[in-house]
Amino acid sequence: MEYTQLTRDWYLGEDVVKQAEFLLGKVICTQINGNYCSGIICETEAYAGEIDKASHAFGGRRTARTETMYQTGGIAYIYLCYGMHHLFNVVTAPEGIPHAILIRGIQPLEGIPIMQQRRNGKTLGKNFSSGPATASQALGLHTSLNGISCLESTIWIEDRNIPIRPEYISKGPRIGVDYAGDHAKWPYRFWLNQAIEI
Repeated sequence: MEYTQLTRDWYLGEDVVKQAEFLLGKVICTQINGNYCSGIICETEAYAGEIDKASHAFGGRRTARTETMYQTGGIAYIYLCYGMHHLFNVVTAPEGIPHAILIRGIQPLEGIPIMQQRRNGKTLGKNFSSGPATASQALGLHTSLNGISCLESTIWIEDRNIPIRPEYISKGPRIGVDYAGDHAKWPYRFWLNQAIEI
């Protein structure tokens, strides 16, 4: 069966909230050091750039780190959190609009033994890749890949036509952004409230 990879046009969309919800049920794939892995995206968070107090680019902030967010959509924005966690975001929107979607969790699909090695031998379970740090670790995503295209052969996202019924999707406030004040309450986090059977 052939799968459809998300196109450049999709990444250039400007409704980051709608795009974050759309990614639920899509499959993120990595080919790193000869190791292929994939997982069903089961949780995302939208960050709406300059108008969003929870975004690294709020107010037009441009630093060495945030510069990636201002590039043309379709690249990886991977940053270090608390000095140890590598968090993977996909940049969306045209150049100059710093939108990004954080991949908060995946359901492992292919390459599971490699994922387990990366997760230090952990067995599959609720906490295996259900957070942004553990999902990145399982997929082999690291800050060294920051800025890489999500349209080529290292990181990409596929639409495998996995049926996601509306009742499978929950939404609510983002996590860990209390510093954003009232913006922390925006319902920009989406998650699948049940495992997907393949």
